[in-house]
Amino acid sequence: MKPVRRLCLLLLIFCLWAGAPLVAQTRAQTLRIGVLGIFHPRQLTLAADPNEELLVAASGQQIFLRSGSPCGLLHIRPLGSGLLLSCGGKEIRATEMRVSGRNQQSTGIVLAVPGKIKRRYQGVLELEAKGNELIPVVIMELETAVASVVQAETIPGTPLEALKAQAVVDRSYFVAGGGRHKDFDFCDLTHCQFLREPAAADSPAALAAAATEGLVLTYEGKPIVAMFTRSCGGHTRTPREVGLPEGSYPFFSALCDSCYKDPFRWTRKVSREDAALLILRGENGRLAIGRRLGWNTVPSNNFASRKEGDEVVLEGVGQGHGLGLCQRGARDMAEHGSNFQAILEHYFPNTRLQGLPSAVRGHSSRSAKDQP
Repeated sequence: MKPVRRLCLLLLIFCLWAGAPLVAQTRAQTLRIGVLGIFHPRQLTLAADPNEELLVAASGQQIFLRSGSPCGLLHIRPLGSGLLLSCGGKEIRATEMRVSGRNQQSTGIVLAVPGKIKRRYQGVLELEAKGNELIPVVIMELETAVASVVQAETIPGTPLEALKAQAVVDRSYFVAGGGRHKDFDFCDLTHCQFLREPAAADSPAALAAAATEGLVLTYEGKPIVAMFTRSCGGHTRTPREVGLPEGSYPFFSALCDSCYKDPFRWTRKVSREDAALLILRGENGRLAIGRRLGWNTVPSNNFASRKEGDEVVLEGVGQGHGLGLCQRGARDMAEHGSNFQAILEHYFPNTRLQGLPSAVRGHSSRSAKDQP
């Protein structure tokens, strides 16, 4: 083999090897997100956006839903191990169903648990029944999901650069996370990432997602399951500090100037049993107490304790697990002129900001320092 050809072959092999972790993620441009699961729905209704039409495919049959038509609202119930669909006096029994636009494309879908909640999604809906419970899953484009989470997980008035940092964190989680559910990639709760209706195209959340489209945080060449917390209390934590297993990225502790100078302070009283659970299990213990007594029972893992009769008094700072991006600190950094790259470098030391190969906005595999 001639030297030039050998060199070209070696360069090709190197490029394929170096890009493999991110190239593998090109298949992850859509996400399967389980929605409304917290309601354990046994009945759902489905409708189209105004002036739009839905195509419902179920057991070889088709139903077209359009507002104002005889079949404008589809009622869905479990029937044995399958589904019973009813609309405009017509009933269909099916094992599963798929809902899309007329041309089988992503579209606006209005899904409701009667008497409890109605929510709009942008995507394709798949639905089946398990154990008399309906399992709705929305197949959603990655960037649609990112903008929705940014909007749901941040407070109004957050500076754009902080929203951009949040968008990169949320996208990194979606790209590198998953595997916590059997029937879908992610749920719409804080167990994964809090997701609600799609953000309007001109909203700050959508603008932040668009400005960072395709960008993810990587460590040693691979996207990381990036985390964020509402307020870190003065410095971010490592998984080991809160009793969680370490993943591929160790989440180095970072000083947070805003929370250090003016931390969010809290005081709570818990039983001795709950206090022992906190000490023994860390974050998992805090979550167990939250599920039983309410999520604000123990706001963070950063506290001192003292006995008071049959109870234990906790005096702490911060809100959340304390890992990764501190939202309060990110807002403060943005308000003082830091861009999203500087914010991410601060809270995720030793990571790189890289673009997924399929991103369409021209982002390449450049480090955060190289971004304009």
